[in-house]
Amino acid sequence: MVARPAPVGLFGGSFDPVHVGHLRTAWELLTGLGLAEVRFIPSRLPPHRAAAIAPAAMRLRMLEAAVAGQPGFVVDDCELRREGPSYTVDTLTGLRAGQPQRPLVLILGMDAFLGLPGWHRWREIPALAHIVVVQRPGWTQRFEGELGQLFADHELHEPAALAAAPAGGILLRQVTQLEIASSSIRSLVAAGGDPRYLVPDGVRELMQSNRIYQRPKEVQSRA
Repeated sequence: MVARPAPVGLFGGSFDPVHVGHLRTAWELLTGLGLAEVRFIPSRLPPHRAAAIAPAAMRLRMLEAAVAGQPGFVVDDCELRREGPSYTVDTLTGLRAGQPQRPLVLILGMDAFLGLPGWHRWREIPALAHIVVVQRPGWTQRFEGELGQLFADHELHEPAALAAAPAGGILLRQVTQLEIASSSIRSLVAAGGDPRYLVPDGVRELMQSNRIYQRPKEVQSRA
């Protein structure tokens, strides 16, 4: 009997920019769920939010700088190489075709999970991957309607269950959620502030050397 490969976590988003809150969540899931790795997948054209501010190539460079030297963290540019909107179901279909037996674990924040019924072909996602929904410690959420039925049909109670099948489960997982938002970092930098300790040093250096998110000085002086 051949052992099933360890699960792979899939962490998508604009990462505009990636920050330490992203990395802390990924680290807790990597170590706490027995994942082989966490793949950071930057979106090209996010379907459910405004387009990214930083160019795709720079967001990719910032992600690569953020995970450099960290075993188990991998950057995957598959959505940046694909034309059109970055639909999660398309990404999962491509990854599943290359790894039919590997458990894939889609990492979603609670807000993203609550919006899942508005996603493109969302009902197909549990057949392609498990879903881990991250939430604050001590916080509970009731799911209603179609989402409630989906959760009732696929709920998992133990992390070990993720390794038992390639897809099909939904697991709630509490993580340390740092109150950091990419939008707040962009606003801070645009106002002339320093994002030190909000982003990894390598990301900060790229932001400063390439003047990412900075407004022209004459605009800052009028603000």
